[in-house]
Amino acid sequence: MNRRSAKSEGMPKGGSAPRLDHVGVAVADVAAALRLYRDLLGLELVGTDEVPEQGIRTHHLKLGEAELELLEPTDPEGPIGKFLAKRGPGIHHVAFRVADLDATAKRLAAAGCTPLGEPSRGAQGKRILFFHPATTGGVLLEICEVR
Repeated sequence: MNRRSAKSEGMPKGGSAPRLDHVGVAVADVAAALRLYRDLLGLELVGTDEVPEQGIRTHHLKLGEAELELLEPTDPEGPIGKFLAKRGPGIHHVAFRVADLDATAKRLAAAGCTPLGEPSRGAQGKRILFFHPATTGGVLLEICEVR
């Protein structure tokens, strides 16, 4: 099997490849989710953040170099509240940490990936942008940049 490097797929020369930052999981019952991931599986809870603009509270569990981000709705009309009402609990998105959010967003958009809105502030002060799953192989893709 021939594997192509990220550089051959449009990564700028000298650019660093993205890394998995977190997997977002929408939860209807955060206490039950914490019992499973923290208490039974032993993942360390490293932080909780409120993101009022998105109507969520996030719970960050260390998972190797990345995190599992439990998404608890604080507003039933917010994106996670609506996701849970329509689909129930489960994986919501996959997030990649990038060195330059704007440059990465431009590359993705030029390749046909559709951004959902404009970059905004997410949990942990990260600058984030989501891309529509219909244009990213069926996965809600988030890119994030830590400044």
